[in-house]
Amino acid sequence: MMRTRIYEHVVELPDFPCRKYFHSRQLMQIYEDAQRQKPYMAVVSDDDEQVVAHLLAVVRQHRLWIPPFLMQHAWVIGEGEYERGVNNREEVFDMMVSALKNKLQHQVLYFELLGFEQKMFGYGALRRMDFFPVKWMSVHNSLHSAPPQDRISERLLHRIENGIARGAVTKKVENDEEFNAFFKLLSQYNWLKPYHYQPPASFFRSLMDDGHCQIFITLFHGHVIGAAVCIYSENDVYLWYSAARRKSMAPLHPLAVTLWKAMTDAHEAGYDHVRFLNVGMPFRRNPYRDFILRFGGKECSTYRWFLTPIKWVNHFFTWLWRIIGI
Repeated sequence: MMRTRIYEHVVELPDFPCRKYFHSRQLMQIYEDAQRQKPYMAVVSDDDEQVVAHLLAVVRQHRLWIPPFLMQHAWVIGEGEYERGVNNREEVFDMMVSALKNKLQHQVLYFELLGFEQKMFGYGALRRMDFFPVKWMSVHNSLHSAPPQDRISERLLHRIENGIARGAVTKKVENDEEFNAFFKLLSQYNWLKPYHYQPPASFFRSLMDDGHCQIFITLFHGHVIGAAVCIYSENDVYLWYSAARRKSMAPLHPLAVTLWKAMTDAHEAGYDHVRFLNVGMPFRRNPYRDFILRFGGKECSTYRWFLTPIKWVNHFFTWLWRIIGI
C-alpha cells in the first residue's frame, strides 16, 4: 500500500532521482534558503519504501499595501515527477495534492496549480477536492523541427534587427553590477502588478549558481532595458520572468530583442522547446499573448487550478465555471 509523506527540509528527503527541475531537491534547497518562501515536498512511497513519485510545492509570502499587509499562497508548477513504470499517475497525484492540501489549507489564502503538460490531467481528483479551474493560455515554441528564424513573423524580426542596429545588445548576466541592474529593472517592472510575485535577489542568485538558470539582459548605452529569466529542465527552456522598459525605450523593442536572444541561444544549445509560463487568460484581446505568438509559437488552452479555504468561494467559482465556462 502506498503512503504519502510531506518533507519540509532537503536533508530529510529520501534518495530518489530528479529529472524535472521544478520538482528537484536542488530547487527545494533554493526555496528553503530564500526569504519569504518555504518548500514542501510530497513524496509517495510503496510497501518497500521505494519512492514512486514526488511533487514540490512552495508557500510564498506577499507583502500588501493594505491590511492584512501579509498574505501567503501555495504554488505548484507541473504535475510532479513519477518513476518509470507508474501507470496510475492520476491516483498518485491525488494522494500528493490531498496531503499538501491537508497540511497547508489553514496557512494560505489560496492554492495555485499551473503548468500541466496535459490539460485534463488530474481533473477528476482536483474537482473532488473543490479546486476550481480557470482557463489559461499556454504557448510553446518548438526548436527541434525548425530554427526560430523560420517561424518568427517578418515584421517582428525587422523590429528586432532595427533595435540591434540602433545599439541594443543582449548578453547573459556575468557580474554583480549586471545582476543588480537586472533586479532593479524587474522590481520596477512588477511594482504595480500585484499578481506578479517578486522573489528576493538572493533567490535569483541561487538559481544562477545552481546551473539551471540563465538571465539575459539587453543593454543600451550601458543601461539595462530588458531582461528574461530562463530555467532549463530536461530538454526544454522555461521563460519564468521577464521585464523591459517598453515605453521609454519603445523604438528599441527591448523585450522582443531579449526574448529573441534567449530563443536563438536555446536553439543553438540543442533544446527542444521554449515554454512561456505566464501568458495569461484567454481573453479575446491579450496583447502579451499576441506578441509572444509572433515568434512563431503554438497556442493551446490549459487550466490553472485554484483553491481557497473559504468553501463558498470555491463553490461560487465552480458554479460560475459551469454556467459561463470561465
